[in-house]
Amino acid sequence: MTVLDQVRGLVERLAPTPICDDCITGKLGLSVRQHANHKTRELAGSAGFERRKDVCSIGGETRIVIRRARK
Repeated sequence: MTVLDQVRGLVERLAPTPICDDCITGKLGLSVRQHANHKTRELAGSAGFERRKDVCSIGGETRIVIRRARK
């Protein structure tokens, strides 16, 4: 499973609640935050995924987050 698949799967499981790159990094055990950032940017705007400034559902801080709207 690729990092993109892991990020997509996590965001889909949490849908429609948002999650930030830092929390994605922690939840998936990624070695660097940039992996999550790169993949969330890749997902943004496709198949219902969106990045925006909002409160992260995990960390509780206002940050740039990604979410997927429920179908």
